[in-house]
Amino acid sequence: MIRAALGLVALLLVSVTAFAAELRGTGDLGVVVERASGSVLIVDTSAAKRLARVEGLGDISHASVVFSRDERYAFVFGRDGGLTKIDLLTASIVKRIVQAGNSIGGAISDDGTLVAVSNYEPGGVRVFDTKTLDLVADIPAVYGGTGSGKGALSKVIGLVDVPGRRFVFTLWDAGQTWIADFSGGDNPQLTKIGDIGSYPYDALVTANGRHYIAGLFGEDGLSHIDLWQDKPEARRILDGYGRGEAKLPVYKMPHLEGWAEADGALFLPAIGRHELLVVDSRSFEEIGRIAVHGQPIFAIARPDGRQIWVNFALPNNDTVQVIDVPSRRIVATLKPGPAVLHMEFAPRGHQVWLSVRDADRIAVYDTTTFETVAELDAKKPSGIFFTARAHRTGL
Repeated sequence: MIRAALGLVALLLVSVTAFAAELRGTGDLGVVVERASGSVLIVDTSAAKRLARVEGLGDISHASVVFSRDERYAFVFGRDGGLTKIDLLTASIVKRIVQAGNSIGGAISDDGTLVAVSNYEPGGVRVFDTKTLDLVADIPAVYGGTGSGKGALSKVIGLVDVPGRRFVFTLWDAGQTWIADFSGGDNPQLTKIGDIGSYPYDALVTANGRHYIAGLFGEDGLSHIDLWQDKPEARRILDGYGRGEAKLPVYKMPHLEGWAEADGALFLPAIGRHELLVVDSRSFEEIGRIAVHGQPIFAIARPDGRQIWVNFALPNNDTVQVIDVPSRRIVATLKPGPAVLHMEFAPRGHQVWLSVRDADRIAVYDTTTFETVAELDAKKPSGIFFTARAHRTGL
């Protein structure tokens, strides 16, 4: 009897040990988009290793990712209109829907209950329940038209979440920014702000959810909206920042979502220029420029704000430069490999991960020494997203 009991205890201990070995926290997990194969890698950011590959995500050639508040689930927005919910702990697809014909990103509400998708085809925003992916609201981006005319549908860009269960997004064709307020329930109150400028191509929101800035492809300047105003309105900032100089070729549009805020300033990639624009974060006036290696795509700040890391469009997309914020000098020029598409800092900034698409790898750098500390194989990697984003507004 005693021997049998001891055997049972031993068996239970082995079972518990085996189960415990598979327990994993979500705080050091991340997702790497493999854009050509419709798959994502789930990675351990502390150990700098791959954990699993999840396939069957459709066209993710321009995919982005947001996370649930508990960091367990990733929501992947595909270019084919696909919205996929992935369980990071089981490395499996929970649910996938194709909600539109062509989408360009999304956001998750501050309370974690709503996930919104911005669409090119048809134009507008669709909002879903994060648990079930059931449709909650359909917001067509209709503009123009008079009387009984319905007007046209606009492509939607620059979709972000802001506090108060709200989403902000911009209409490419209409030159408008809309605020969809879900604080009163699932039928949103819409605020429409017109005349923000010609062909807004991307947008950002500051970490406190107050300032929304849209870049303008059709005009030489940017549009700024203070969302804390009782009646928000657009005002032009950096008007004519390229005045008097010919634009350089634009091989890829800069990503204003890949901007940096540090030391009381915003560091923004300038369209058609080999420069970062430095903007005072209170007055929104230009206070400087930093010449860089090429047309910047992303300019992102290390979490402590001491450094800005910048990558570039063709033909300079094998290069990354590091800017020291206090001096605004370039302190490192790195050559990770062909087609560096995206960068993501470890939550407290001791490392940065770079996707090197045409070398089929992820390169991990120490942000103090600028040395490569790890490399991971990946199939044509692009976006890198860590679960720490779950707790940051606008990401």
